[in-house]
Formats: sequence, structure tokens, C-alpha cells
Amino acid sequence: MPSSVIVIVALGAAIAGFVQGLSGFAFGLVAMSIWVWVIDPQLAAALAVTGALAGQVVAAITVRRGFAIGLLAPFVIGGLAGVPLGAFLLPHLDMHWFKAILGAVLVLWCPAMFLSKDLPRITVGGRVADAAIGLGGGFLGGLGGFTGTLPTLWCTLRGYERDVQRAVIQNFNLSMLAVTLLVYVASGLITRTMLPMIGLVLPAMLVPAVVGARIYVGLSEAAFRRLVLGLLTASGIALLVASVPHLLR
Repeated sequence: MPSSVIVIVALGAAIAGFVQGLSGFAFGLVAMSIWVWVIDPQLAAALAVTGALAGQVVAAITVRRGFAIGLLAPFVIGGLAGVPLGAFLLPHLDMHWFKAILGAVLVLWCPAMFLSKDLPRITVGGRVADAAIGLGGGFLGGLGGFTGTLPTLWCTLRGYERDVQRAVIQNFNLSMLAVTLLVYVASGLITRTMLPMIGLVLPAMLVPAVVGARIYVGLSEAAFRRLVLGLLTASGIALLVASVPHLLR
């Protein structure tokens, strides 16, 4: 594999590890927005899931948050149904559609997160709605490790306090990414040829993840929002610009 690809993969892992340590989610979104330019979607998804799972373990150890099983359970139950669906769809995606879908998710999700403070709090739906969001999170997790995208927005719209939200997302991501990795291995989506790249990603993201987790305690939520969501929105726009012309031909 060209050295330039190795550098980009390692850089993407480091940046994504830092963001995940800082926020408790978003490894897949950050890493994939960088990796999708140089490696195929299936390899990128395998790297994203293994890297994100390692980052969640680091976050669970470094930023310990208790959790209420009754609050978390509906998300996990829904997610368990969603992971296999996303993993089944992954091999059937081509590069241009993958870029377009990922770009659209970023462009729609990030501004929604920017505006979430001004949106009305959602109090209806109860555990059924939480499970449906968990289903969507699990599906996106199976598609490439994006487990935290929908649940993070949903918890924000629910009006959960910062630490409660971190606890839900951190534990949901940890459980769903573990299930996703098992599904990937069992279905053959992770192969032996991918192991060297996995061996590159894991050490590249570990130290940044620890640093991000340490900074989380003293970082204002507003500053994090502006920085990370702004970068992700720019990445989504770039992906759409690159993919849409090919899809329109």
C-alpha cells in the first residue's frame, strides 16, 4: 500500500480518536470522511468499527459515567436489531453512493446539532421512540461504525443533561460497536488482509483518544460544538461535491 495512504489512514485515526475521546462519539464520522478518499468502503468500515470500539474502551476507563439501565435498555434493544441490517447492506454499496450517503448524513446532521439548543424538547414517544432511535443507530453502526449519530441528536432533543447524555451515548456505542465487530468477523467483512491496517489504526488513535478524554472535563460544550460540527459539515460538503457529479452522469 502506498505510503501516502498509510499516512492519511493514520492521520484520520488520530483525529477521529481525539474527537471521540473529547465527545464520546463520532470516530466513524470523522475517520470515514478522511479515509473514504483513499480506501474502499468495506475496509474503511472495518477500520472505523475497530478504532471506534477501542476509543470507547478508552473513554469508558478515562471518563467514567454511571448509567441507568432503564434509560439505556431501549436504545440497546433497538440497536441489536439494526446492526445486522447495516452490515448486510455494506458490501453492496459502491464508492460514489457511499460518499454521497456519508456526505448527506454529515450535512444534515451537523447543522441539526448546531440548532438543537433552539429546537423544542421532545417528551413524547417514551421507550418505543428511544428503541427506534437505537435501531437507526445500530443500522448506521453496521454500515460503518456511526452508532452515535442519531442517539446523540435524540438525547440532545430530549434535553438530557451533559453527563447523562455522555453516559447513554458512551455505553450505547460501546455495546453496539462490540456487536458490530462480532457481526463483521462472523460474516467475513473483516479479513486477514485487513489486519495490518487495523494494527496501524489502533496505536494511531489511542493517545489522541486519551488526550481528548482528559480535555473533555474542562471543555465547554459550546466550544466543542463549533469546532467539531464545523469540521464535519465541511467534510460532508466536500464528499457531496466529489460524489454527486458521478451519480448524475
